[in-house]
Amino acid sequence: MQIATALRRERENQQLTQQALAELAGLSQGTLANLEKGHRLPSLGLVERVFEALELQLAVRVEPLDAHLDDRLAELAARPLADRIEDLPLDRVQRALGDLPYLLTGSTAAILQGAPVPADGIEIAVRWRDSGAFTRWLISVYAQRWNARWSEWGGLHVEPEEPGEHRWLTRYGEIRAMMCDELPEPIEIRHGERTYRVVPLVEVELSDPRSAELLRRYRSRSAG
Repeated sequence: MQIATALRRERENQQLTQQALAELAGLSQGTLANLEKGHRLPSLGLVERVFEALELQLAVRVEPLDAHLDDRLAELAARPLADRIEDLPLDRVQRALGDLPYLLTGSTAAILQGAPVPADGIEIAVRWRDSGAFTRWLISVYAQRWNARWSEWGGLHVEPEEPGEHRWLTRYGEIRAMMCDELPEPIEIRHGERTYRVVPLVEVELSDPRSAELLRRYRSRSAG
């Protein structure tokens, strides 16, 4: 399902229909539809073929052992929410983004809504129509794009329209963006003197497989 979700997201990011991508990859539209629905377990060769048609490649990520991950979730749950928020450079990033229309999403939004999930950076949702302003901001903060092929920062154009993961290393740490046609309906979360506009947790779980899996894991562990 993670492959299915990623494939559908990247196709929509490039504004391609299933039929158009199927033709680029040399597949039938029905085969591609089944892949996006998670109805079949594809071969690695087939997955690479479809992502290559999107000028992308599949990357394998190494994660902590389950026991270590459970310990990390328990550690976060035991910490005060204010301390977990303090670990994120949210105030500096929000001041730097200025008037750019965006919402906090992913694990960042989940943390602000009390979820004990780890965060490696700040995650935001940005509209495609604002990609020019977002690109100018990325240039102003000396951003380097994540290069999945070489597993390093740099060597790629920073513009969101260019192929590659929407991850940048900036002077404020890592910024991850979910590019979308329209921003989801936000909710406002207040902590201390600051108010944050975030994607509701239920929407985060639908759009961010990583955060959704961490939340399911924590809830299952807590229930047990």
